Amino acid sequence: MADEVDYETLPSNAGLGVNMIAGAMAGITEHAVMFPIDSIKTRMQVFATSPAAVYTGIGNAFTRISSTEGMRALWRGVSSVILGAGPAHAVHFGTYEFVKDFAGGRAGGNQPLTTAMAGAAATVASDALMNPFDVIKQRMQVHQSEFRSVFTAMRVVYRNEGLAAFYVSYPTTLMMSVPFTAAQFTVYEQVKRLLNPRGEYSPSSHVIAGALAGGVAAGVTTPLDVAKTLLQTRGTSQDSELRRVRGMWDAFRIVWTRDGVKGFFRGMSPRMLTHMPSNALCWLSYEFFKVAIRE
Repeated sequence: MADEVDYETLPSNAGLGVNMIAGAMAGITEHAVMFPIDSIKTRMQVFATSPAAVYTGIGNAFTRISSTEGMRALWRGVSSVILGAGPAHAVHFGTYEFVKDFAGGRAGGNQPLTTAMAGAAATVASDALMNPFDVIKQRMQVHQSEFRSVFTAMRVVYRNEGLAAFYVSYPTTLMMSVPFTAAQFTVYEQVKRLLNPRGEYSPSSHVIAGALAGGVAAGVTTPLDVAKTLLQTRGTSQDSELRRVRGMWDAFRIVWTRDGVKGFFRGMSPRMLTHMPSNALCWLSYEFFKVAIRE
């Protein structure tokens, strides 16, 4: 119909704001819903010194954590994600749309290079904002965490370890997130175009494309995520070697020495289980809020 709104094409004077608001809402929704699985992933990736914190799988972890620590333990740290995810996702999607437009990504036809470049730029910007919140989140997620408040955790970590503690994992996060996001956006755009060639608002195509994109990206970047978790939780460890881990390559060395190849894929199942539905939900929310805000 001639009077239908093409929701994929935003006016130049409103597109950035719409995409940033839609991205913020999508990010908060995504992280809050899937947070318990993310908590299990963090615990499975940490080299625990207590047998009580060693889990054989997602089901085993869920049962043991909920029965010994209560269901609330699976949500510990969610407030840090909510505080950081909104602004970070706003920057993420806003940067993505800006760079894609600037590079001519709306000129028509498949443009995977432009899409990948926009996704990578979005990640560099958003991770700089999100990284400190992610550090606090994982400090609160680990077994027997001393923290119950985001602001208390921030204050104690800063006092004991300095500002560097919030960014010790940033290079690793970028090494992981740039290919993750480039793969995610590229797979999403290609699958969405295949399932929805007319570019209409289609929740089913957004869900399928988002889930596939999330699964592919999460699986191939799990080794980097394991290294990132070691770096971000080093201050909570009772193991002197883990407390002194200095960077990504040092983390890789420790993982290889202690657990071999399989150590690089610790927590891959909950990571993929988190990212497939969360990415589907994120993209569905993002596309929905783009429409809702414009109307």
